[in-house]
Amino acid sequence: MDEEESEVQDEPQARTRWVCGRLGGVLPSVRRAGAGGGLGRLGAGSSGWSRSPSYFSVVLLRLTCPVCGLSAFLSPQSHVGEALPPEMVTRLFEGMRRADPTGKATGPSARVSQEQFTLSMSHLLRGSSEEKSLVILAMAAATDGPAEAREVLRFTEDLVGSVVHVLHYRQELRGWTQKQASGSPPRVQALAAQLFSELKLQDGEKPLGPQRLDCDCDRAVVEAWLFRAPHVATFLSVVIHQGFRLLRSSLDLATLLPERQVDRGREFASLLDVLSVAYINSHLPRDLRHRWRLLFATALHGHSFAQLCGRITQRGPCVVLLEDQDGHVFGGFASCSWEVKPQFQGDSKCFLFSICPAMAVYTCTGYNDHYMYLNHGQQTIPNGLGMGGQHNYFGLWVDVDFGKGHSKAKPTCTTYSSPQLSAQEDFRFEKMEVWAVGDPSVTQPVSAGVFVHFLSLVPFLVHLEMLIQGWFPAAVAGQRGATGYPA
Repeated sequence: MDEEESEVQDEPQARTRWVCGRLGGVLPSVRRAGAGGGLGRLGAGSSGWSRSPSYFSVVLLRLTCPVCGLSAFLSPQSHVGEALPPEMVTRLFEGMRRADPTGKATGPSARVSQEQFTLSMSHLLRGSSEEKSLVILAMAAATDGPAEAREVLRFTEDLVGSVVHVLHYRQELRGWTQKQASGSPPRVQALAAQLFSELKLQDGEKPLGPQRLDCDCDRAVVEAWLFRAPHVATFLSVVIHQGFRLLRSSLDLATLLPERQVDRGREFASLLDVLSVAYINSHLPRDLRHRWRLLFATALHGHSFAQLCGRITQRGPCVVLLEDQDGHVFGGFASCSWEVKPQFQGDSKCFLFSICPAMAVYTCTGYNDHYMYLNHGQQTIPNGLGMGGQHNYFGLWVDVDFGKGHSKAKPTCTTYSSPQLSAQEDFRFEKMEVWAVGDPSVTQPVSAGVFVHFLSLVPFLVHLEMLIQGWFPAAVAGQRGATGYPA
């Protein structure tokens, strides 16, 4: 081997050692394994390998992890196998084979070297937004160079679908389900569309409409997209960490997907699935993201406003959601404990959201402080649960006549700038849920059953007073002073 050829071969190995140093925090033993530790041991006699054990094909990537010899940071089940959908494996392979450790490549290689694997993983897991965008562009585009907007959309759909797939395969759903209500648009497409809506083309416009999907997205466009849609990088980390089963993962799944807590023996078909929970959870304050506890569900507690009030008051921050008769799923986050009183409550951390037919979050505008409202037993002001807007014109309203509500916004809610969330302005609903988020407060409220019982008596007591006044008008009048109250 002449001196020039030796320099060319040594340069990728030096680059790999540098990249391995960057990966040390995620793959702690990669420094120990060195440039040839894993691939060399695995390559001998393995079907699908090239003549040199330092290269692998997409077929082998589907069968096993190319660095599974590094057992210190990969589990015995580190092979990809069925953990990732074939389309995502192919996209990862494309991103790897277009990596250029030497800076001298004239095009993508037919196979992936260990240096390319290490470099692409380093960029996706620990790289800058610029480095991540280079790999994502290679994963999305059919050819070298810019990707069309529709290719970025398909990549996003594959990425979101792969997150659901790998979490289900690895049994990491944390009590949630990947199922959804029949007849509703796929949640994968809904979340992918929301992430894609953050993309802006080179002219600063969003790719709205079929014609704009043909427009090119270069590295700068993708890099800016990653800033506006951080879920993209997070989801890629989930795919890599769970797909390759990294033991010492720096990714905390609890911040992405909270633990689901429902009383034993009280399971039910929730309106939420793994994607909608992950999306809403990402907008909560960080200290509330690790656990969701069910407080109320019509499927378990019936269609009763008294039951609703009794189970959600003084229980800390919570998420309220419902499904109208047309299949629209929407709700709001209440950042403070609900209290039954005639005044508005809450703070600027509250927001409204939509899950179906589209996913979106609507935060406060600062126009007013009408964040939350809960009232019961009043005769002159509305009785019900509301968020945003004003009396009789709420962004989200659940009436005391349980099963009825409205979402009014012309053109948007003044408090949250949300559009009409329901299919019809005045709607009916059968399903409603309330989930407390974060850890329960130290001080426990009065028993929900006692409070519910008291609330259930309010209409009866009001009715009884009216009857007494009707039976004994003179006697009642004689017992009252000038103010109308007992003297």
